[in-house]
Amino acid sequence: MILILQLLLALSLRADGYDWYQVLNCAFSSSDLSDLEFIDTFYFNKDPVIRFNSTVGRFVGFTEFGVHNAERWNKGPFLQQERAELDRYCKPNVKLDITHILEKTVKPKIRLTSEKQASQGHPALLMCSAYGFYPPAIDMYWLRDGEKVTSDVVSTEEMADGNWYYQIHSHLEYTPTSGEKISCVVEHASSKKPIIVDWGGSFPDSDRDKIFIGASGFVLGIILSTAGFLYYKKKSPGQIRESSADIDPSGVLMSD
Repeated sequence: MILILQLLLALSLRADGYDWYQVLNCAFSSSDLSDLEFIDTFYFNKDPVIRFNSTVGRFVGFTEFGVHNAERWNKGPFLQQERAELDRYCKPNVKLDITHILEKTVKPKIRLTSEKQASQGHPALLMCSAYGFYPPAIDMYWLRDGEKVTSDVVSTEEMADGNWYYQIHSHLEYTPTSGEKISCVVEHASSKKPIIVDWGGSFPDSDRDKIFIGASGFVLGIILSTAGFLYYKKKSPGQIRESSADIDPSGVLMSD
């Protein structure tokens, strides 16, 4: 795959609807930059007029006007300046972009949820989602008891989030079986090993939320009841039995 890094849209001149502009490109397909090319193209109304390619080493014209100027530029100092741009301009900028963009990886966040439970002969539906990953190339699949599922699976393409990151979703229809193990597997450049998320419950999110809310309410009721009982005990008058008995100085208990 050839990668073209458009580093600069240099000169753009407009007059009465005509457009003359220059585009500088650094193109390569190998990570060691052995095939890196510097390409400087002059356009008129989207049509190339003159182009310098570092592999060719000179200007080439595409129109009568372009051929005339290419011959003139190939005899002047402009040619030597263009030949130097590969080392001066392309190599340092491309290395930075490879480090910060092409080799950048961000590990996906995986979420496995139940969309629908099995009922009355209808299969259950699970959804596995991966969010916030980069680069976009990713492989997502399902395992059932360790075997890759090849049917009843519907997956989306990688979708851009608009912030350099991507997301993908996959649905699995299945009929639950006691003791089975279902897993969502994601393979991505950000992880040396496949990321495996096991499905560990039979309740869909909505039912799980209801159970959680009910349990929370029960616990809260116990806490409030206990607090009320303790408050009542604290505020109740003490039942202290009083006696008229006295103790004389000799230490003998005296009673009326």
